[in-house]
Amino acid sequence: MSQERFTAMQVMATSTVTPDRSTSTTVIRKTYPNYKVIVLNDDFNSFDHVANCLLKYIPAMTSDRAWELTNQVHFDGQAIVWVGPQEPAELYHQQLRRENLTMAPLEAA
Repeated sequence: MSQERFTAMQVMATSTVTPDRSTSTTVIRKTYPNYKVIVLNDDFNSFDHVANCLLKYIPAMTSDRAWELTNQVHFDGQAIVWVGPQEPAELYHQQLRRENLTMAPLEAA
């Protein structure tokens, strides 16, 4: 019996499996959705406060862009202040909300 077992193990060790090249596998990469951070107009935050918060918390924000977005919030009722991956979007949303800015819920872009 040990001889049969040894022979079977030898066969298993020496056999090779060749992949079937006739079927190809296509890898489809899904990208994660981006999220929009949206500031809403309200009656209690000043222009200075909104612009300063944007400068403080939104990466690569310039003073000119912060004021453009602040005016958009005031005149259009809202402005998308940042778009990107979910985790940083959640952080920026939370930071702006903690500064008492009125925020729309995060939404997929």
